[in-house]
Formats: sequence, structure tokens, C-alpha cells
Amino acid sequence: MKPRVLDGQDFQVRKYCGSDRDSVRRLCCETGFLGNPIDPVFEDREIFADFLTDYYLRHEPDSAFVVTSEDRLQGYLLGSRYPFRHQFHSLFQNLISGGKILRRYSGYRLESRQYIHWLLSKAWREVPAAPRTIGHFHINLLPAAKSIVVLRQLIETYLRHLYDHGVKRVHAQMVTFDGRRGSKLFERYGFKVMNQSEITKYRRFTVQPVYLCTIVKNLEKQKQSDRLLYPLR
Repeated sequence: MKPRVLDGQDFQVRKYCGSDRDSVRRLCCETGFLGNPIDPVFEDREIFADFLTDYYLRHEPDSAFVVTSEDRLQGYLLGSRYPFRHQFHSLFQNLISGGKILRRYSGYRLESRQYIHWLLSKAWREVPAAPRTIGHFHINLLPAAKSIVVLRQLIETYLRHLYDHGVKRVHAQMVTFDGRRGSKLFERYGFKVMNQSEITKYRRFTVQPVYLCTIVKNLEKQKQSDRLLYPLR
């Protein structure tokens, strides 16, 4: 049976608070493998969650938003208004995580070692280019929260936050696979696809090609409304 999808007044989009930290990190790992738990691909949840959430929760928590339903975390958006701070943090975080991986490497399963090999040998070639001087974000949602109404409100809330702080452009990188709408849905919200490339680390787990694409949007208010997203048609 498919999970009930959140709709109408079933959910709330609000600012992240410190008590959400563990739930955000857990959800990051529970959805890290094409919407499923990351463990079959990479077993070290601590390092995986650090890589994808640490900067945002530690240095820009005001640009993080969560989706809740009945006081349970159903999804989040982590963003950044300061791209150079993020890049500086990532440089040092990679060194720290690299040291941890080196110490733990012998205890990892084969699948985790293969993931590390991909990071070292192919990731830098396969991950498409992205603007380095503008804001960005990434989203994770549990199945129950994967509805147009939830996604729209979450993105609108974040874009409003950026606009109010003078950010004029934003980008994201998103995974598309299995014939899902992916980038097409974001195009309806005024995002433009900048580029796309196949990510080969998932070939051992699925016959469907998996792509990572970069999407970009200029933040402008609509003439006939106070919204930053284009209306759905």
C-alpha cells in the first residue's frame, strides 16, 4: 500500500531549529540512495550526514527549513546565501572526513570501498558544473511529503527568504532517474536546466540510468502576485 501523501493542511513548513538536528541527519541517511537508505551504497552514516548537512546546520541554520506533520519531520530544505563560506567549509571538511575514512577503511564492506573509489576517481568528472558565486539549496523529502503542494510551499518559503536578503539567483543540483519528472517539475517553477550528466556510482544497484542536473533560477516577483514561483498550469 502506498503511503498517504500529505495535502492541504496536513503539514507545516517552518524554520529549522536546533532540536531538529538529529532528525535532519537521520532523514538525510534514510533518503540518501535514490530516496532509500544510503547503507547499501555507503555504510558510514556519520560521514555521509556530515558531508550533506554539517555546514548548513552549523553555519547557516537560518537558511534551513523543515516540513513537519503531527510533529514528525517529513522533509527539509538546506540552503546557503554565502557560497564562498560553503566552499571554504567544504575544503576543510573534506580533509577531516578523508582522515576518518582512512582510519576506518579496513573495516568497511566492499560496497562502501567501491563508493570511496568512485569519489576519488570519477566524482570530479561526473558531477556537472554549478555556479560558484550564487545561493544554492538541496531538498530531501520522505515519500509521504512528495507532493506538489508540499514541494511548492517549501521552495516558495526558501525563495522568499533569499529574496528578502537580497539574493538574486539560486541554483540546485538534483538527481533524476526512472523516468521521473524531476527537472521538468522545477522548470514549471521558473528554473532552467543548466547541464546534466550521468552518475555511474548507482549502476551496480539499478538498471535505470541516474543523472545529476544543475538547475538555476533568477529571483523576480511575479507582476500579478507577490509570489516568486510561476503559477502551475
